[in-house]
Amino acid sequence: LVSGSRSSKTFKPKKNIPEGSHQYELLKHAEATLGSGNLRQAVMLPEGEDLNEWIAVNTVDFFNQINMLYGTITEFCTEASCPVMSAGPRYEYHWADGTNIKKPIKCSAPKYIDYLMTWVQDQLDDETRVPFPKNFMSVAKTILKRLFRVYAHIYHQHFDSVMRLQEEAHLNTSFKHFIFFVQEFNLIDRRELAPLQELIEKLGSKDR
Repeated sequence: LVSGSRSSKTFKPKKNIPEGSHQYELLKHAEATLGSGNLRQAVMLPEGEDLNEWIAVNTVDFFNQINMLYGTITEFCTEASCPVMSAGPRYEYHWADGTNIKKPIKCSAPKYIDYLMTWVQDQLDDETRVPFPKNFMSVAKTILKRLFRVYAHIYHQHFDSVMRLQEEAHLNTSFKHFIFFVQEFNLIDRRELAPLQELIEKLGSKDR
C-alpha cells in the first residue's frame, strides 16, 4: 500500500493547456509535426509564432511526459534504492528552490523528484499566463535544466526497469525530442548535460 500512496504523490496531475487557446493550437501543431518523425524539424519555432509561447507550450508538454515516464517506475525509485538523487556515480543533485529551501539539501531521489515536480508545477501555473513575465526565459531554463535531471536519473539508475517494462523506445523518443528542443533554443548549459553526453551524441548522430 505504501508504495501506491507514495507514487500517486510524486505523480503530479497532468497540466492541461486550455482548449481553444492559442497555446492549445500550438500544442496541436507540435503534436502533428512530431508525428512526421522528423524531430529536428518538429522543435523549430513555427513561422510567425512567439518564442516565449512556443517554449511555454513545449515545457508543459515535457513536464507531462516526464511525469508519466517517472510515474511508471516510482515503485523502483524508493528511499532505500535511491537514497541520493544521482545520475551515475559522478553526479549528485541537491535540492533548493530559493524560497522555501534556500540552502541546497541532500535528499533521496523520490523526495527530490517530488520537490522538483511540485516546484515546476507552481512555476507553470505562473509562467503560462500571457503576457509572459519578464524573467520568463530564465525560469523556463531552470525548469528544463531540472527536468533533464529526472531523465538523467531514470537512465542511470532505472534503465533496467524501463527495459523490463518495454518502455525504452518511449523514453528514448521523449528524451531525444527534449534534447533537440533545448539545443535548438540553447536552453540548457552544456555542462549540465554531461551525465548523458554520450547518449546525446548518439541520438544526434543518427539524425545528421
